[in-house]
Amino acid sequence: MKPKYRNILGVAIIIAVLSMILAGAYFINRQQPQFMEYNLFMTALEEGQVESITLGDGAMLTFTLAERDGLYTTNNPRRENFKEFLLLSGVYVSENTTTDGILQIFITIALLAGLFFFIHRRANAGMSKAGGGLAPVTVQSGTEQKLCGFDNVAGNLEAKESVKDIVDYLKEPERFTRYGARMPRGILFHGKPGTGKTLMARAMAGEAGVPFYAVSGSDFVQMYVGVGAARVRDLFKKAREAGKGVIFIDEIDALGKKRSDGLNGNDEREQTLNALLTEMQGFSEGTGIVVVAATNRPDTLDEALMRPGRFDRRVEIGLPDMNARRQILALHAQDKPLSTEVDLDDLARDTVFFSGAMLEGLLNDAAIGAARRGDESIQPSDITSAYYTALAGSEKKDRSNIRERDKSITAWHEAGHALTAMLTNPENRVAKVTIIPSTSGAGGFCATIPPERMYFTKQDLRQQMMVSLAGRCAEQLCFGEDNVTTGASNDIEKATTTAMQYVTKFGMGTSLADRSLLKDTDSVAKECAALTDTIYQETLGLLQKNYNALQALAERLLDKETLDGDEVLEIVTSA
Repeated sequence: MKPKYRNILGVAIIIAVLSMILAGAYFINRQQPQFMEYNLFMTALEEGQVESITLGDGAMLTFTLAERDGLYTTNNPRRENFKEFLLLSGVYVSENTTTDGILQIFITIALLAGLFFFIHRRANAGMSKAGGGLAPVTVQSGTEQKLCGFDNVAGNLEAKESVKDIVDYLKEPERFTRYGARMPRGILFHGKPGTGKTLMARAMAGEAGVPFYAVSGSDFVQMYVGVGAARVRDLFKKAREAGKGVIFIDEIDALGKKRSDGLNGNDEREQTLNALLTEMQGFSEGTGIVVVAATNRPDTLDEALMRPGRFDRRVEIGLPDMNARRQILALHAQDKPLSTEVDLDDLARDTVFFSGAMLEGLLNDAAIGAARRGDESIQPSDITSAYYTALAGSEKKDRSNIRERDKSITAWHEAGHALTAMLTNPENRVAKVTIIPSTSGAGGFCATIPPERMYFTKQDLRQQMMVSLAGRCAEQLCFGEDNVTTGASNDIEKATTTAMQYVTKFGMGTSLADRSLLKDTDSVAKECAALTDTIYQETLGLLQKNYNALQALAERLLDKETLDGDEVLEIVTSA
């Protein structure tokens, strides 16, 4: 805040406080009138003892006596010509003096409050125009950053290799400029949430030992035009003053979305984006400053951000593979008292499609569970509980209101999922089947761990749809077509989404072209519906053929409520 705004604001606060003190003192020290019966008042008036009277429209009137101190009050007759009668009796008459005084005090306080609010708004506007204050920048010095390096980032070996030359450049920019090499001024990290984009950027600064400036793209987008651009310039000015550094902009899609044609665009966001592009273009060679941005949706970014001289290097921070998950789990388990019975290799194998943040949360939830039990170490049961909580939510404790028919429907439904997963693809490992409802709203779930793979075949996608629709098929086989339930709504949504991708994005339908780009919505909808119906009939036939195994699995679920993978395999093979 500028000094002149600070001084004006201080004076306004002092005036407002003094006014409130004076008003309080007025009300505290004001004399409280004594009540006098009306007949005694009239006697005093006839004897000439009444000195002055204050009249109003209220039920009472106030008066003073010539030979007594203090105020008195009595009932107000409010009759016609009463004031004239008092004046003829030689009494001084006034009207509403006390009320007017109170009203003046409140008006004065209201005016001062309005002045204070106006000055406060002007001061904030001054701060915004200066580009300061409202969007704090997280800055860590090079010494602090040395505590975080690539050793703190497990997995993501390809991403580390992609940025090692940038780290060398941050350490010794002169070595690269001597060869005429121009290092990327900007790096774009993209990937799913929780994969470690922010951590990788922080590790880059830590390895190089340079300051780390962390902001969010949404911090630059404000309602006042010009504020975001001023903040961009202020951020880059701080980095230039330090000489070297990593500027990290998280959620850059909030700032760098594709610009419109100018008809209905966001002027503030576009001005801010232009300021960012200009600042990045203005870096001189060998400055040792690199801008790193992160996003979950690189397809929404403006093309100007991607050209050479801006974010001209894109690095994907993907989901970790099994080896990377093992490293991440080992890293987060260092400060946790894990039992010797906990096998991190098995846990890494079971956590397919888990991000680094999800793995850290899993071990943290297991540690919380062990602490609540008061155990000396984290047991496998804590890990298992945290794992299934991450997948489907916590188990509901009170299940007394669940009807037996509902339990039966859930048992057949989940048995259908489990059996179809085992029959269609033996590589799918059924880890757990339960009919215990969870806090996420699910009546039960079947946890299937797929094999780790880079690609999915046409048959894989059809099998995924069969597993999704198997719950509804099992309900139909047991209870009849007219008694299927709403419990399969999420399964149908998944199957339909897969069918849509099958027909459009992956080109596995009747046409190779991506028909979503061709806007061929009607024929796409018909083909997706036909494909889903076909897969449903195939799944229905598969379960009907293996009805004995389906029934045995459902009955065991009703008896035990929860089955692990080995129990499911035993029931299916022996049926």
